[in-house]
Amino acid sequence: MKRALAAGLALVVAVGLAGCSGSSTGSNGSGKDGATVKVGVVGDNNEPWETAADSLKEKENIDVELVKFSDYVQPNQALSDGSVDLNSFQTEIYLDTYNSEHGTDLTSIGYTIIEPMGLYSHRVSSVGDLADGATVTIPNDVSNGGRALKLLEKAGLITVNPDAGLTPGLDDVTGNPKNLRITQLDAAQTARSLDDSDAAVVNSGIAVDAGLTPSTDAIFIEETGEASRPYYNVIAARASDVDDETYRTVVRYYQSDEVARTIADSTRGSQIAVWDGAPSASPSATASQSKAA
Repeated sequence: MKRALAAGLALVVAVGLAGCSGSSTGSNGSGKDGATVKVGVVGDNNEPWETAADSLKEKENIDVELVKFSDYVQPNQALSDGSVDLNSFQTEIYLDTYNSEHGTDLTSIGYTIIEPMGLYSHRVSSVGDLADGATVTIPNDVSNGGRALKLLEKAGLITVNPDAGLTPGLDDVTGNPKNLRITQLDAAQTARSLDDSDAAVVNSGIAVDAGLTPSTDAIFIEETGEASRPYYNVIAARASDVDDETYRTVVRYYQSDEVARTIADSTRGSQIAVWDGAPSASPSATASQSKAA
């Protein structure tokens, strides 16, 4: 009996020690070495992430799996429910608005790029050519819709109530000298609306997926500078994972000179790296473009 009790005690101790041993792990259940990190993205053009993924696999044995979505809602839903570990598609102001509307606590853990929003048209070649009563489509979510209205104001087409801040709505339009008929669509549909409308305000990533080059095809494009910080794109995680070592490593490899070069080359200058120390982190104050208004 003594031998049996001793054996049982030894088994309990062994199980306890096994439960206490092991390396630190990320919330995806893997330690840094050999981890797989699922990153939610929007669209098919993800060369910067592919560059980061190659380096992470080679130098850290971390596999990055890109999970592609077609709209701006699903990636945050997937991050909230744990279907992905991180996502990388949205601006800081969009993330804040999403958290406020959905009661979530998704958190930025690093900046990536700014994608200047542009006004596009298949029918006119300049802002000044838009006729009285022209139809213009903009995104229908609060942050991108407000950003689009601010862009139309900057282009001299409308005025908006300054009290609305960065997120004005259609009710905040105080001046519309061309009597533009502004309609709202899901952001992912704005580029497709160009066949049926006179112009559309389109997010850069969606424009690129539609075969447009923002820096050359937009008839008016957003200026960039320090005031653009709310529109910086971020890598987001769940609040409980902001200090996860594996995820921080992923951010560090994304925020590299190699990825910055890939951003510049693959987007032909239409996207700008904005993390601290990035080669292009100081956007030109004259980046605003208008084709002969």
